[in-house]
Amino acid sequence: MEEGLTVEDPLGGDIEVNNAGPEQSYPKPPLRVVFMGTPDFAAVILRRLLGWPGAEVLCVYTQPDRPSGRGREPKPSPVKLAALEAGVEVRQPLNFKDQADVAALRELAPDVLVVAAYGLILPQAVLDAARLMPVNVHASLLPRWRGAAPIQRALQAGDKATGITIMRMLLGLDSGPILLQRALRIADTDHAGTLHDELAEMGAETLLEALTRLPQGRLLNMPQDEARVTYAPKLNKDEGRIDWNAEAETLNRHIRAMHPWPGAYFEWKQPSDKTLTLTIEPGKVGGELPAGTTPGTILGVVDGQDGKYLAIACADKAYLTPRVTPQGKKPQDAPSFACGYLKNTCQG
Repeated sequence: MEEGLTVEDPLGGDIEVNNAGPEQSYPKPPLRVVFMGTPDFAAVILRRLLGWPGAEVLCVYTQPDRPSGRGREPKPSPVKLAALEAGVEVRQPLNFKDQADVAALRELAPDVLVVAAYGLILPQAVLDAARLMPVNVHASLLPRWRGAAPIQRALQAGDKATGITIMRMLLGLDSGPILLQRALRIADTDHAGTLHDELAEMGAETLLEALTRLPQGRLLNMPQDEARVTYAPKLNKDEGRIDWNAEAETLNRHIRAMHPWPGAYFEWKQPSDKTLTLTIEPGKVGGELPAGTTPGTILGVVDGQDGKYLAIACADKAYLTPRVTPQGKKPQDAPSFACGYLKNTCQG
Protein backbone atom coordinates (compact mmCIF):
# COMPACT_ATOMS: atom_id res chain seq x y z
CA MET A 1 0.00 0.00 0.00
CA GLU A 2 1.08 3.57 -0.65
CA GLU A 3 1.63 6.10 2.12
CA GLY A 4 -0.18 9.40 1.94
CA LEU A 5 -3.25 8.25 0.04
CA THR A 6 -6.21 10.59 0.42
CA VAL A 7 -9.96 10.25 0.62
CA GLU A 8 -12.26 13.20 -0.07
CA ASP A 9 -13.85 14.84 2.94
CA PRO A 10 -17.53 15.68 2.22
CA LEU A 11 -17.05 19.01 3.99
CA GLY A 12 -14.19 19.98 1.68
CA GLY A 13 -10.53 19.09 1.33
CA ASP A 14 -8.96 15.68 1.71
CA ILE A 15 -8.35 13.31 4.60
CA GLU A 16 -4.79 12.04 4.69
CA VAL A 17 -4.45 8.34 5.38
CA ASN A 18 -1.14 6.72 6.22
CA ASN A 19 -1.69 3.16 5.09
CA ALA A 20 1.66 1.60 4.35
CA GLY A 21 1.42 -2.18 4.46
CA PRO A 22 3.07 -5.39 3.32
CA GLU A 23 3.58 -6.10 -0.36
CA GLN A 24 1.08 -8.42 -2.05
CA SER A 25 1.22 -10.24 -5.36
CA TYR A 26 -1.37 -9.00 -7.86
CA PRO A 27 -2.13 -10.24 -11.37
CA LYS A 28 -1.57 -8.08 -14.41
CA PRO A 29 -4.71 -6.65 -16.03
CA PRO A 30 -7.24 -7.62 -17.14
CA LEU A 31 -8.63 -8.69 -13.79
CA ARG A 32 -10.95 -11.68 -13.79
CA VAL A 33 -14.23 -10.27 -12.41
CA VAL A 34 -17.57 -11.74 -11.41
CA PHE A 35 -20.28 -9.07 -11.12
CA MET A 36 -23.32 -9.26 -8.82
CA GLY A 37 -26.14 -6.70 -8.97
CA THR A 38 -29.80 -6.21 -9.79
CA PRO A 39 -31.36 -2.71 -10.30
CA ASP A 40 -30.64 0.22 -12.62
CA PHE A 41 -27.92 1.54 -10.31
CA ALA A 42 -25.97 -1.69 -10.77
CA ALA A 43 -26.70 -1.88 -14.51
CA VAL A 44 -25.02 1.49 -15.09
CA ILE A 45 -21.93 0.23 -13.30
CA LEU A 46 -21.94 -3.10 -15.16
CA ARG A 47 -22.11 -1.44 -18.57
CA ARG A 48 -19.08 0.71 -17.76
CA LEU A 49 -17.22 -2.32 -16.44
CA LEU A 50 -18.00 -4.34 -19.58
CA GLY A 51 -16.51 -1.60 -21.75
CA TRP A 52 -13.33 -1.26 -19.67
CA PRO A 53 -10.19 -3.09 -20.89
CA GLY A 54 -8.85 -3.54 -17.37
CA ALA A 55 -11.36 -6.28 -16.50
CA GLU A 56 -12.75 -9.45 -18.02
CA VAL A 57 -16.30 -10.03 -16.77
CA LEU A 58 -16.56 -13.81 -16.48
CA CYS A 59 -20.18 -14.03 -15.38
CA VAL A 60 -23.00 -11.88 -14.01
CA TYR A 61 -25.18 -12.83 -11.05
CA THR A 62 -28.54 -11.14 -10.51
CA GLN A 63 -31.78 -11.88 -8.70
CA PRO A 64 -34.38 -14.16 -10.32
CA ASP A 65 -36.94 -12.62 -12.68
CA ARG A 66 -39.85 -11.18 -10.69
CA PRO A 67 -43.55 -10.88 -11.65
CA SER A 68 -44.33 -7.35 -12.79
CA GLY A 69 -47.14 -5.30 -14.31
CA ARG A 70 -50.83 -6.07 -14.60
CA GLY A 71 -50.18 -9.44 -16.18
CA ARG A 72 -47.66 -10.36 -13.49
CA GLU A 73 -45.30 -11.65 -16.17
CA PRO A 74 -41.74 -12.45 -15.05
CA LYS A 75 -39.53 -9.43 -15.68
CA PRO A 76 -35.72 -9.60 -15.96
CA SER A 77 -33.65 -7.21 -13.88
CA PRO A 78 -31.84 -4.28 -15.53
CA VAL A 79 -28.55 -6.04 -14.79
CA LYS A 80 -29.69 -9.19 -16.58
CA LEU A 81 -30.69 -7.18 -19.63
CA ALA A 82 -27.32 -5.41 -19.69
CA ALA A 83 -25.44 -8.69 -19.42
CA LEU A 84 -27.47 -10.40 -22.14
CA GLU A 85 -26.93 -7.44 -24.47
CA ALA A 86 -23.19 -7.93 -24.02
CA GLY A 87 -23.35 -11.69 -24.44
CA VAL A 88 -22.19 -12.41 -20.89
CA GLU A 89 -23.38 -15.49 -19.00
CA VAL A 90 -26.10 -14.76 -16.43
CA ARG A 91 -26.80 -16.80 -13.30
CA GLN A 92 -29.81 -16.22 -11.03
CA PRO A 93 -29.66 -18.34 -7.87
CA LEU A 94 -32.46 -17.76 -5.38
CA ASN A 95 -29.77 -17.66 -2.70
CA PHE A 96 -26.48 -19.39 -2.01
CA LYS A 97 -27.75 -22.01 0.41
CA ASP A 98 -27.23 -24.67 -2.25
CA GLN A 99 -23.55 -25.60 -2.13
CA ALA A 100 -23.67 -26.41 -5.84
CA ASP A 101 -24.16 -22.68 -6.53
CA VAL A 102 -21.14 -21.83 -4.40
CA ALA A 103 -19.05 -24.49 -6.13
CA ALA A 104 -20.07 -23.15 -9.56
CA LEU A 105 -18.93 -19.68 -8.51
CA ARG A 106 -15.58 -20.97 -7.29
CA GLU A 107 -15.00 -22.75 -10.60
CA LEU A 108 -14.95 -19.35 -12.29
CA ALA A 109 -11.81 -18.50 -10.26
CA PRO A 110 -12.40 -14.74 -10.15
CA ASP A 111 -9.73 -12.33 -8.96
CA VAL A 112 -12.39 -9.91 -7.76
CA LEU A 113 -16.06 -10.15 -6.89
CA VAL A 114 -17.80 -6.82 -7.62
CA VAL A 115 -21.14 -6.36 -5.84
CA ALA A 116 -23.51 -3.42 -6.42
CA ALA A 117 -27.06 -3.44 -5.02
CA TYR A 118 -27.40 -7.20 -5.46
CA GLY A 119 -30.14 -7.55 -2.85
CA LEU A 120 -28.92 -10.83 -1.37
CA ILE A 121 -26.93 -11.46 1.80
CA LEU A 122 -23.76 -13.24 0.74
CA PRO A 123 -22.31 -15.99 2.95
CA GLN A 124 -18.61 -16.17 3.74
CA ALA A 125 -18.13 -19.00 1.24
CA VAL A 126 -19.20 -16.67 -1.57
CA LEU A 127 -16.97 -13.83 -0.38
CA ASP A 128 -14.05 -16.25 -0.20
CA ALA A 129 -14.48 -17.20 -3.86
CA ALA A 130 -12.57 -14.07 -4.92
CA ARG A 131 -8.82 -14.68 -5.08
CA LEU A 132 -7.96 -11.09 -4.18
CA MET A 133 -11.08 -9.63 -2.55
CA PRO A 134 -14.82 -9.04 -2.82
CA VAL A 135 -15.64 -5.34 -3.25
CA ASN A 136 -18.91 -3.46 -2.92
CA VAL A 137 -20.04 -0.21 -4.56
CA HIS A 138 -22.15 1.65 -1.98
CA ALA A 139 -24.02 4.93 -2.54
CA SER A 140 -22.99 6.79 0.61
CA LEU A 141 -19.94 8.01 2.47
CA LEU A 142 -19.61 5.11 4.86
CA PRO A 143 -19.90 4.65 7.77
CA ARG A 144 -22.86 7.02 7.30
CA TRP A 145 -25.94 5.30 5.88
CA ARG A 146 -25.22 1.60 5.90
CA GLY A 147 -28.14 -0.30 4.41
CA ALA A 148 -30.59 -0.48 1.52
CA ALA A 149 -31.73 3.16 1.08
CA PRO A 150 -28.71 5.45 1.56
CA ILE A 151 -29.77 7.96 -1.10
CA GLN A 152 -33.23 8.55 0.37
CA ARG A 153 -32.03 8.68 3.97
CA ALA A 154 -29.36 11.25 3.13
CA LEU A 155 -32.01 13.50 1.59
CA GLN A 156 -34.42 13.00 4.49
CA ALA A 157 -31.71 13.98 6.96
CA GLY A 158 -30.81 17.12 5.05
CA ASP A 159 -27.24 16.00 4.37
CA LYS A 160 -25.21 18.48 2.33
CA ALA A 161 -23.07 15.78 0.74
CA THR A 162 -23.11 12.11 -0.10
CA GLY A 163 -20.91 10.00 -2.33
CA ILE A 164 -19.59 6.59 -3.28
CA THR A 165 -17.68 4.15 -1.12
CA ILE A 166 -15.79 1.20 -2.55
CA MET A 167 -15.30 -1.18 0.35
CA ARG A 168 -13.89 -4.60 0.93
CA MET A 169 -16.81 -6.86 1.82
CA LEU A 170 -17.15 -8.57 5.18
CA LEU A 171 -20.08 -10.54 6.58
CA GLY A 172 -21.49 -7.54 8.48
CA LEU A 173 -23.87 -5.08 6.79
CA ASP A 174 -21.73 -2.61 4.81
CA SER A 175 -19.10 -2.87 7.53
CA GLY A 176 -15.93 -3.62 5.58
CA PRO A 177 -12.79 -1.48 5.28
CA ILE A 178 -12.99 1.53 2.97
CA LEU A 179 -10.88 1.14 -0.16
CA LEU A 180 -11.79 4.38 -1.93
CA GLN A 181 -14.31 7.21 -1.49
CA ARG A 182 -15.51 10.08 -3.62
CA ALA A 183 -17.86 12.80 -2.38
CA LEU A 184 -20.75 14.57 -4.13
CA ARG A 185 -22.48 17.76 -3.05
CA ILE A 186 -26.27 17.47 -2.76
CA ALA A 187 -27.97 20.35 -4.59
CA ASP A 188 -31.09 22.01 -3.21
CA THR A 189 -32.97 20.77 -6.27
CA ASP A 190 -31.81 17.15 -6.04
CA HIS A 191 -34.32 14.39 -5.36
CA ALA A 192 -33.80 10.65 -5.03
CA GLY A 193 -34.08 10.16 -8.79
CA THR A 194 -31.49 12.73 -9.83
CA LEU A 195 -29.13 11.75 -7.04
CA HIS A 196 -29.48 8.06 -7.97
CA ASP A 197 -28.41 8.80 -11.54
CA GLU A 198 -25.45 10.95 -10.49
CA LEU A 199 -24.26 8.38 -7.98
CA ALA A 200 -24.59 5.50 -10.43
CA GLU A 201 -22.23 7.27 -12.83
CA MET A 202 -19.90 8.21 -9.98
CA GLY A 203 -20.05 4.63 -8.72
CA ALA A 204 -18.90 3.32 -12.09
CA GLU A 205 -16.03 5.81 -12.28
CA THR A 206 -14.93 5.16 -8.71
CA LEU A 207 -15.05 1.39 -9.18
CA LEU A 208 -12.82 1.57 -12.25
CA GLU A 209 -10.40 3.78 -10.35
CA ALA A 210 -10.34 1.29 -7.48
CA LEU A 211 -9.75 -1.65 -9.81
CA THR A 212 -6.94 0.30 -11.48
CA ARG A 213 -5.33 0.93 -8.09
CA LEU A 214 -5.79 -2.66 -6.90
CA PRO A 215 -2.95 -4.32 -8.89
CA GLN A 216 -0.72 -1.42 -7.88
CA GLY A 217 -1.42 -1.98 -4.18
CA ARG A 218 -2.78 1.57 -3.86
CA LEU A 219 -6.06 1.24 -1.95
CA LEU A 220 -6.82 2.63 1.49
CA ASN A 221 -8.07 -0.45 3.38
CA MET A 222 -9.21 1.96 6.12
CA PRO A 223 -11.44 0.53 8.91
CA GLN A 224 -14.79 2.27 9.39
CA ASP A 225 -15.30 4.38 12.49
CA GLU A 226 -18.03 2.48 14.35
CA ALA A 227 -18.84 5.57 16.43
CA ARG A 228 -20.06 7.35 13.28
CA VAL A 229 -22.30 4.57 11.93
CA THR A 230 -25.86 5.40 10.85
CA TYR A 231 -28.32 3.07 9.13
CA ALA A 232 -30.51 3.44 6.05
CA PRO A 233 -33.36 0.93 6.29
CA LYS A 234 -35.25 -0.13 3.17
CA LEU A 235 -38.12 2.11 2.06
CA ASN A 236 -41.72 0.98 2.09
CA LYS A 237 -44.66 2.53 0.26
CA ASP A 238 -46.33 3.83 3.42
CA GLU A 239 -43.34 6.10 4.08
CA GLY A 240 -44.43 8.29 1.19
CA ARG A 241 -47.43 9.61 3.13
CA ILE A 242 -47.21 13.34 3.88
CA ASP A 243 -48.09 14.79 7.28
CA TRP A 244 -48.75 18.46 6.61
CA ASN A 245 -48.48 19.22 10.33
CA ALA A 246 -44.70 19.14 9.91
CA GLU A 247 -42.65 22.22 9.05
CA ALA A 248 -42.17 23.05 5.38
CA GLU A 249 -38.41 22.41 5.29
CA THR A 250 -38.87 18.98 6.87
CA LEU A 251 -41.51 18.15 4.27
CA ASN A 252 -39.30 19.49 1.49
CA ARG A 253 -36.63 16.97 2.43
CA HIS A 254 -39.22 14.21 2.76
CA ILE A 255 -40.81 14.85 -0.63
CA ARG A 256 -37.43 14.96 -2.37
CA ALA A 257 -36.45 11.68 -0.71
CA MET A 258 -39.64 9.93 -1.78
CA HIS A 259 -39.48 10.94 -5.47
CA PRO A 260 -39.87 9.07 -7.75
CA TRP A 261 -40.62 6.03 -5.55
CA PRO A 262 -42.75 5.50 -3.56
CA GLY A 263 -43.89 9.05 -4.23
CA ALA A 264 -45.00 11.63 -1.66
CA TYR A 265 -48.78 11.51 -1.32
CA PHE A 266 -51.71 12.55 0.88
CA GLU A 267 -55.49 12.29 1.03
CA TRP A 268 -57.13 15.56 0.07
CA LYS A 269 -60.76 16.41 0.78
CA GLN A 270 -62.19 18.03 -2.33
CA PRO A 271 -64.72 20.89 -2.33
CA SER A 272 -67.28 18.19 -3.18
CA ASP A 273 -66.33 16.46 0.11
CA LYS A 274 -64.92 13.48 -1.78
CA THR A 275 -61.45 12.29 -0.76
CA LEU A 276 -58.76 12.06 -3.44
CA THR A 277 -55.21 10.73 -3.10
CA LEU A 278 -52.70 13.17 -4.56
CA THR A 279 -49.03 12.49 -5.27
CA ILE A 280 -46.91 15.62 -5.54
CA GLU A 281 -43.58 16.29 -7.18
CA PRO A 282 -40.64 18.00 -5.46
CA GLY A 283 -40.79 21.77 -5.44
CA LYS A 284 -39.66 24.30 -2.84
CA VAL A 285 -40.58 26.05 0.39
CA GLY A 286 -42.87 29.04 -0.04
CA GLY A 287 -43.81 32.00 2.11
CA GLU A 288 -45.43 32.48 5.50
CA LEU A 289 -49.08 31.55 6.01
CA PRO A 290 -51.98 33.64 7.30
CA ALA A 291 -52.76 32.92 10.94
CA GLY A 292 -55.12 30.01 11.45
CA THR A 293 -54.43 28.28 8.11
CA THR A 294 -55.12 24.56 8.42
CA PRO A 295 -52.17 22.35 7.41
CA GLY A 296 -52.93 20.41 4.23
CA THR A 297 -55.12 23.14 2.75
CA ILE A 298 -54.53 23.68 -0.97
CA LEU A 299 -54.21 27.44 -1.19
CA GLY A 300 -54.19 27.83 -4.97
CA VAL A 301 -51.72 28.65 -7.72
CA VAL A 302 -48.81 31.04 -7.15
CA ASP A 303 -46.29 32.47 -9.60
CA GLY A 304 -42.60 31.66 -9.27
CA GLN A 305 -39.59 32.88 -11.21
CA ASP A 306 -39.43 29.52 -12.99
CA GLY A 307 -43.14 28.80 -13.42
CA LYS A 308 -46.40 28.31 -11.58
CA TYR A 309 -46.79 26.27 -8.41
CA LEU A 310 -49.59 24.80 -6.35
CA ALA A 311 -49.31 26.10 -2.79
CA ILE A 312 -50.17 23.74 0.09
CA ALA A 313 -50.18 24.75 3.75
CA CYS A 314 -47.66 23.17 6.14
CA ALA A 315 -47.31 23.87 9.87
CA ASP A 316 -45.35 27.08 9.32
CA LYS A 317 -45.14 27.96 5.62
CA ALA A 318 -46.50 26.95 2.24
CA TYR A 319 -45.01 24.16 0.18
CA LEU A 320 -44.90 24.83 -3.56
CA THR A 321 -45.19 21.91 -5.96
CA PRO A 322 -45.09 22.23 -9.77
CA ARG A 323 -47.04 19.06 -10.58
CA VAL A 324 -49.69 16.88 -8.97
CA THR A 325 -50.89 13.39 -9.90
CA PRO A 326 -54.44 12.55 -8.79
CA GLN A 327 -54.94 8.85 -8.14
CA GLY A 328 -55.62 7.02 -11.41
CA LYS A 329 -54.82 10.10 -13.51
CA LYS A 330 -51.86 11.50 -15.42
CA PRO A 331 -49.60 14.17 -13.85
CA GLN A 332 -51.00 17.70 -14.08
CA ASP A 333 -49.25 21.04 -13.78
CA ALA A 334 -50.46 23.46 -11.13
CA PRO A 335 -52.86 25.54 -13.28
CA SER A 336 -54.41 22.42 -14.87
CA PHE A 337 -55.01 20.81 -11.49
CA ALA A 338 -56.48 23.98 -10.03
CA CYS A 339 -58.80 24.46 -12.98
CA GLY A 340 -60.04 20.89 -12.73
CA TYR A 341 -60.38 20.52 -8.97
CA LEU A 342 -60.56 23.96 -7.30
CA LYS A 343 -63.55 26.25 -7.65
CA ASN A 344 -63.27 29.53 -9.56
CA THR A 345 -59.59 29.11 -10.46
CA CYS A 346 -59.64 28.59 -14.26
CA GLN A 347 -57.80 31.27 -16.18
CA GLY A 348 -58.44 32.51 -19.70
